[in-house]
Amino acid sequence: MLANVDDLDLLRHEFNAEDGSFLVQLRVDYHWLHCYHASTKRPSRVQRSHDDTGEHDHMADTILTESEASLAVEDLGWRYLLDCLTTAVTVDSLFDACEVIRAAVDIAGPHANDHLRLRATADRVEFTLETRGKFRVTTQDVDLARSITKAVRTAGYQTVAHPAHHSVQSLAIAIDAMDIPAVRPFWKAVLGYDHVPAPADLVDPSAGGPSLWFQQMDEPRTQRNRIHLDLTVPHDDAVARVEAALAAGGRLVSDDHARAFWILADSEGNEVCVCTWQDRD
Repeated sequence: MLANVDDLDLLRHEFNAEDGSFLVQLRVDYHWLHCYHASTKRPSRVQRSHDDTGEHDHMADTILTESEASLAVEDLGWRYLLDCLTTAVTVDSLFDACEVIRAAVDIAGPHANDHLRLRATADRVEFTLETRGKFRVTTQDVDLARSITKAVRTAGYQTVAHPAHHSVQSLAIAIDAMDIPAVRPFWKAVLGYDHVPAPADLVDPSAGGPSLWFQQMDEPRTQRNRIHLDLTVPHDDAVARVEAALAAGGRLVSDDHARAFWILADSEGNEVCVCTWQDRD
């Protein structure tokens, strides 16, 4: 029994694929408390049937197109956000978050390590699926999204792409560069990021910060900022997000490539691209 529940402010998790154990750490007043769950020792609220535990063992691993990935999960409350599937689950506490995480990791089993990322707060759990190493969405990710959705619903929660206060999204930083191999090591070192063979280029190894990519330039660009943000949102939220930004004092720089992306700027010219998966296949 934990005291000072209001002081809970951080959750971490770790899944051990070898023995099916699940470690959750909650910090209370900067002291770590460990809640240990092993599926072979103590049953979770969401029990896996014999069929469930093996349902992912022989899943196909075919890379999907943008439209295929989006259509495959849209009715599940997930959204495709450029190379990954994402959903959110609204909760009332970190204890609820632990239960939701356990349900998802239990059903994903050993595949969680290679496909599933998550982050949690006291009011929200976000799940992201992509096939690591391929940095793309595959049929295996879609199958896992279906299974995780079913497990979360069985536990009494819902997977949703548009929670009341904030829809799912992903953020990347883009840097214009003439000589990408020359500048990449600096950003890798200063950020402590990893270089990966993917469009993101540099990623936070803790998955906590935005990814970073380099945009190849043919000549120096002096008339505008050389760093901008790329914000990927659900395709059915993009227009509303653009309109909200314009109403808040922004201006439309270009919509030539909409619906793939809109280029917006604030009153001083700092730019952001609002991106979706659409019109990219």
